[in-house]
Amino acid sequence: QVQLIESGGGLVQAGGSLSLSCAASGRSFDTYSMGWFRQAPGKEREIVASISWSGGTTVYADSVKGRFTISRDNAKNTLSLQMNSLKVEDTAVYYCAADRMRVRVTAAPDYWGQGTQVTVSS
Repeated sequence: QVQLIESGGGLVQAGGSLSLSCAASGRSFDTYSMGWFRQAPGKEREIVASISWSGGTTVYADSVKGRFTISRDNAKNTLSLQMNSLKVEDTAVYYCAADRMRVRVTAAPDYWGQGTQVTVSS
């Protein structure tokens, strides 16, 4: 079992920055790939970024490439998402997820956090 708790969401103006964190508890955090997903009102949940178990491989959605950075600290069981140059369309609930697939999260991860709201105003 892995429990995930996100923090760091909030309200920010377009062009600003925000950093999300995900604290993981449970066993073998460093054997899971991790990812950030988001869901905007009226839209389906989509993957934003993924990072492998070692942190050596990262993958980003085209919409956030060059603006968002995913990272992990296996010693502290934490996952982070640094979001820069935020746009109104980045507004969504952001979810942390853990997947038993070690290299990249799938569309159906094994564990989810409860989500944190990110709102970008114009």
